[in-house]
Amino acid sequence: MKKITWLLAAIITVCAANAQDSTARKLDEMVTAYTKLGRFNGSVLVARKGVILLQKGYGVRNDSTHTNNDENTQYQIASVTKQFTATVVLKLVEQKKMHLDDKLSKYYPGFPYGDSITIWNLLTHTSGMRNFTEEDTGIQKTDEEHMVPYLKTLKPDFAPGKDWHYSNSGYVMLAYIIQKVSGISYFQAVRKYIFNPLHMSSSGFDFTHLTGAEKAVGYDVLNDSVHERAHIADSSVTLGAGSIYSTVEDMYKWHRGLQKYKIVNKSLMEEAYIPCPQHNYGFGWQIDSVFGRKMVSHSGAISGFGSNFARIPADDVCIVVLSNKGGSTFDAMHITDKLLAVLYNQPYTIPVKRTPVQVSEAVLKRYTGTYEVSEMHLVIDVSINDGRLIAQPARDGHPGPTAILVGENDRRFYIEADEEAETEFDVDDAGKVKGLTIYQNGITKYAVKTK
Repeated sequence: MKKITWLLAAIITVCAANAQDSTARKLDEMVTAYTKLGRFNGSVLVARKGVILLQKGYGVRNDSTHTNNDENTQYQIASVTKQFTATVVLKLVEQKKMHLDDKLSKYYPGFPYGDSITIWNLLTHTSGMRNFTEEDTGIQKTDEEHMVPYLKTLKPDFAPGKDWHYSNSGYVMLAYIIQKVSGISYFQAVRKYIFNPLHMSSSGFDFTHLTGAEKAVGYDVLNDSVHERAHIADSSVTLGAGSIYSTVEDMYKWHRGLQKYKIVNKSLMEEAYIPCPQHNYGFGWQIDSVFGRKMVSHSGAISGFGSNFARIPADDVCIVVLSNKGGSTFDAMHITDKLLAVLYNQPYTIPVKRTPVQVSEAVLKRYTGTYEVSEMHLVIDVSINDGRLIAQPARDGHPGPTAILVGENDRRFYIEADEEAETEFDVDDAGKVKGLTIYQNGITKYAVKTK
């Protein structure tokens, strides 16, 4: 009996190892496909239950030195920084040095609604504080002495708690509050409370002056013929909103630290994963579900870099996608979705090269008008601009980003910025356009043409 038991255990171990190897190959195959299409350039890490299934670099790290990305490449992670800022705030709350219901005016008097804006509002983007990165006129000097008065001049978007709007201003103010409460700089506080305890030795802030072979060059344009370098964002401007650089390995250390609640106790840390009533956003985390499991994640976009960091805490799943190519954030998010499908044995497709066709303007004009998905309160206005079909979605009256539709044939189009999102116009035998079918992320929706 003992021999049979031993043999059975050995067979199970071999089968598990084979399944793990198969999953790893599929993960690599997916990222490689995006890389070959020019839609990804960076590093990826995928881990499940303490086992790293993929940890690899793809594409160019530095064209001047002819080096390629690997697992040690350092990237700016942009707005993924916000979860670090939020966790330091929670650490100071745990130490009873501040409270989530503290008012902004306690630390910085003079802000519009400052007596009503709480730390909780700043963390969840419900403060109404205007996002300074959306302003046409910037600020020349970005130290605290000049930045705080500038932020006070911005007209609020709404009264605190009445709505949700993403605000880098709120997270810059959280960094300044951290400095006041802790008595050290924001950068020192993140190192003290997170980087040092978790041994994140390849992470830091001042990417501009970072030296070393592992530093990635950020590119605005990167293809076979053009290597256009991006301007590096100043960490003193982005501060608590987007100043951190890191590696996929260090980000995995961050995940492991969060899984084991090494920084903040479990009951308090779990509050970060509760979405606010106005939006699916917690404390520096986007809250969602995937395949019936709760997912916490955040993406980042900054000059020359894009990123996405996703975790499914209940299954100890971690996916890190870091890129040194500008405008890559949406692709990083799509790659994450595909890698999750591989991990959870769900249907997925590997992206292939699209071949656009020229559609006559006479045909395009037939498609212009308004389309509606009533159950989603989604309205899509389709128009022509410079000979190209443009889709402008709006939900509940709030407009979303415009999309350029590229033809595959006279009826089927894909979105230029997201080649895996497709649309197909429904035309009857008489040539009348009845509606528009949308295919995106495995979901199909039909929009009726209303005018």
